[in-house]
Amino acid sequence: MIEPHSSGEVECVLIDSEHGLLIAIGSDHTDRKVESYNVAISKQVCSKPISQDAWLYTDVADHWDALVMRSYRMINGEKELYQEGQTSNLLAIPDLIKKLTQGDQFPKNHAMLCGTQAVLTQISHGDAFYLELHDPILNRTLTHHYTVTTLDMVQ
Repeated sequence: MIEPHSSGEVECVLIDSEHGLLIAIGSDHTDRKVESYNVAISKQVCSKPISQDAWLYTDVADHWDALVMRSYRMINGEKELYQEGQTSNLLAIPDLIKKLTQGDQFPKNHAMLCGTQAVLTQISHGDAFYLELHDPILNRTLTHHYTVTTLDMVQ
């Protein structure tokens, strides 16, 4: 059996849409073994699952720093808190857009992962990941979960 070397990272996802900028929750799932020698490729070899539901960014812009991101990992049937922190730990959305575009307009038909929270235990694999973005001001939560499938190495 191939040893799994990947892990999830809870991230807010900024998405351009016909309704305006949206915020979803997703995972920058990464191969940690590949990351040790090539960060760019480690990000490319894993899927980036995101929630089907999203919020209008304008609905949370005035209290962006109050949002709370969480991830849980499932290991051998046990669900444990893996990451937790406020979006105040991230760059503000206007600053991220400025870094990406050198301006203030988010590109049409684009999506961007917006940063993650520190891991509470140690970075390691999970059989599944559960993601949350909680808005304590409007009392609502975006959620998403996914299972991890490790593919065999092709020789």
